[in-house]
Amino acid sequence: MKPLRVMLTFVLLALATAAAAQSHSDTPKPAVQSEAQKSFDTMKALAGNWEGRVKVDPPIPQMDGTPMHVSMRVTSRGNALVHEMQEAGTPLDPAKYDHPVTMFYLDGDHLTLVHYCDAGNRPRMVARSSPDGKQIEFDFVDLSGGNGNGHMYHAVFTLIDTNHHLEDWTYMMPGDKPMHAHFDLKRTTEQASLR
Repeated sequence: MKPLRVMLTFVLLALATAAAAQSHSDTPKPAVQSEAQKSFDTMKALAGNWEGRVKVDPPIPQMDGTPMHVSMRVTSRGNALVHEMQEAGTPLDPAKYDHPVTMFYLDGDHLTLVHYCDAGNRPRMVARSSPDGKQIEFDFVDLSGGNGNGHMYHAVFTLIDTNHHLEDWTYMMPGDKPMHAHFDLKRTTEQASLR
């Protein structure tokens, strides 16, 4: 009888150890965010209204120093970010004023943007972020629509703090001549006071 008790004790101990190991393996591990998700979360934190001046290279007198307004809003249950840009103080009149729209979204393990350009085309770019996460750079992938007037080719977003960021956009003119626009943007006063 004694060997049976000893054996039963070992069997119960083995079953308890197996059950404990099983319960630990079923515990969900915290999900590790991909670089694309981290970059997208950083971009979504820019939601709000921004204003600042644009500096253009090569210089274009009628554009250089122009005050610009940028609005960003998270939409589609958090799955997209809408970025709209226009000259500050101008009405939303597509027949008279530029008003490009850019959509940011996750596509698998890539943060992607599609720029709906006033030139009538839609360049697509994919992001890569700096090691510190303060800069997100978008590289050209492909283009839908015509290219007779050129297309947006590159974009960089640099975060200074929650109320200040920079945007650098490169437009490829016909003949593959790049034009660079640098935006120094600050959150509008009413938005900054809400943070």
